[in-house]
Amino acid sequence: MTLKEKIGYGFGDMSSSMFWKLFSYFLPFFYSNVFGLSLADAGVLMLVTRIWDAVSDPMMGIIADRTKTRWGKYRPYLLFFALPFAACGILLFTTPENGKTLWAYVTYILMMTVYTGINVPYGSLMNVMTADSDEKSVLSSYRMFFAYGGSFIALFAWEPLCNMFDKGRAAVEGAGALASVSTSPDAWQKAMILIAAFCFILFILSFLMTKEHVKG
Repeated sequence: MTLKEKIGYGFGDMSSSMFWKLFSYFLPFFYSNVFGLSLADAGVLMLVTRIWDAVSDPMMGIIADRTKTRWGKYRPYLLFFALPFAACGILLFTTPENGKTLWAYVTYILMMTVYTGINVPYGSLMNVMTADSDEKSVLSSYRMFFAYGGSFIALFAWEPLCNMFDKGRAAVEGAGALASVSTSPDAWQKAMILIAAFCFILFILSFLMTKEHVKG
């Protein structure tokens, strides 16, 4: 297995980790201080999505295991879901003028569904890239390295990006660690467009740079 394939595999988790870091760290702040969603609605939304994840994850695993294409079994999902992955991320951080509660439910559940659709096959991809246990360990190391890199980029670049896109920025008082971040819906959307475009490229590169060597 070449260095190119190892780096390409790492790119996939770099993309996923960037999104996941944004969801886990910034999305609650976005819903409460930018989007305007009540804490009760946000709590129910998270619960409903967790229940749906418990169903969609094994379902996606079955679908991926039964997939057969000229690109392999799992790699095609990196290609076909890369654009929906990026688009759903942008929609998630978009604030509509009306119907906010419905928008939040639809976009968050859709985002988590697409996240499952690309990450379950990605996680299984390693098993068909090599049958050698030592090479799998190396792939896991590359995956972990790029995942941490993606998390670092998302965590430390998000606030500067939001503030850069908000010329008339007003900070939120009493927001703790996020007290200096913009609360402009337009700024948050533009920052997500930039991050989503980068993550889209990472998944496309992951598809192009990896190969399925083990035929199942």
